[in-house]
Amino acid sequence: MIYTRMIGDIRVTNLIEYVGPTHDPAVTFPDFDPSVIERNRDWLTNAHWYENLQRMVIAIQIWIVHAGDKVILIDAGVGNQKRRGAARMNMLNSLVPQWLAAADASFDQVTHVVMTHLHGDHVGWNTVRDGARWVPAFPNARYLIPRTDFQYFQDLHEKNPEADPSFGDSVVPVIEAGLVDFVDDGDVVADCLRAVFAPGHTPGQMNYWLGSDREAAVFSADIFHHPLQITDPHLNTGFCVLPDVARQTRRAFLERVADTGTLIMPCHFGPPHCGFVRRKDGGFAFVPSEPDLPQRY
Repeated sequence: MIYTRMIGDIRVTNLIEYVGPTHDPAVTFPDFDPSVIERNRDWLTNAHWYENLQRMVIAIQIWIVHAGDKVILIDAGVGNQKRRGAARMNMLNSLVPQWLAAADASFDQVTHVVMTHLHGDHVGWNTVRDGARWVPAFPNARYLIPRTDFQYFQDLHEKNPEADPSFGDSVVPVIEAGLVDFVDDGDVVADCLRAVFAPGHTPGQMNYWLGSDREAAVFSADIFHHPLQITDPHLNTGFCVLPDVARQTRRAFLERVADTGTLIMPCHFGPPHCGFVRRKDGGFAFVPSEPDLPQRY
């Protein structure tokens, strides 16, 4: 599914690689307490929680930004024919290339591929298979990688290449092709995105803030995997490399965006996949955005 909206004169599209009730909260969040669901059931059900399955709704989505003559991907999903440890991500065979083309972001049209961090569900479409090799999917694009994250994951890959094959099949080929630029905190990417260091989930994770005159919107990466982390920001996933830092980053982010009208665009929320943060009862609440407009596909 493809949806689009305008933020000023910038067109933002989210392409859903997949979405569904896939995650057991007790497994996803090591510190999970079932009372969290009870307290939030009224707004969680259907969009973010399936009661009959006792599963959270999680999406994998690729954000697409059209700004002037630039066509920018924010994160690159899982990819096709990639061997992954999680069954829901292993050896996918989706129509993402066709959906990208329908969203005016075909392989040849994309000018920038911007990565928030280097986990396997954010880098997969960096490359496609060409015979026995993985080659860059976007030959005319620059690939933007957080420098600190690259250093961390490169070190892990050199120590044990088999532990996480995504670095080898989805990052190394674009490095070898000379298509990568590294991003540091405060850098402006593609003239419209400001990189802000957001460590914790990974050591070098970045948010990307959209808009120069005001903070209209932000691609919030994996500060959040699920809206429950807005109401209960102490919840970390088991994938957070630096758990205490992740909590600090999450709370600071919530303080920054609450009641500002800044649209937050995470990678993994269920429909409508983005929204706003409001202060409520001494904490925070998630307010879904109005439904996006379906794009042709």
